[in-house]
Amino acid sequence: MSGTVLAVCVGAGGIPKHATLEARVERLGLAGDRHAQPFHGHADRAVCLFSIEDYRSLQRDDVAVEPPGAFGENLVVEGLDFGALRAGDRLRVGDEVVLEIFDVRQPCATLKSVDERFPGLMVGRSGFVCRVLRPGMLRAGQTVDLDAPGA
Repeated sequence: MSGTVLAVCVGAGGIPKHATLEARVERLGLAGDRHAQPFHGHADRAVCLFSIEDYRSLQRDDVAVEPPGAFGENLVVEGLDFGALRAGDRLRVGDEVVLEIFDVRQPCATLKSVDERFPGLMVGRSGFVCRVLRPGMLRAGQTVDLDAPGA
């Protein structure tokens, strides 16, 4: 399974985040990215991954947002089957970065500022939070490949 990074997003805290040309990712997250809530941004939740396909699905439900970064994600990806991804799956991004999916992203009440139907409307299409196993540079256009768990 393979996909493509469409956007790398950082922010001063909270939502939205904004696309940047590139960002270095380390164990605790992306350089220049801040978190408004203490629950966000530790090693198990260093990178928030979201699919463009889920953006499109939400837009079909009349959620008036435009990617990237509207939901506070760090990476917007196209082409990965998010329905097949599980905790423990490892994703190789470009030539150097390796992420490990820690958990499904739990949509929080902060998203009510985007749409009153959140967080409930996002269930099943909220993305993932990931650990950083190998740091490096992230940029739009990189390939994202699913590696076997433990690889």
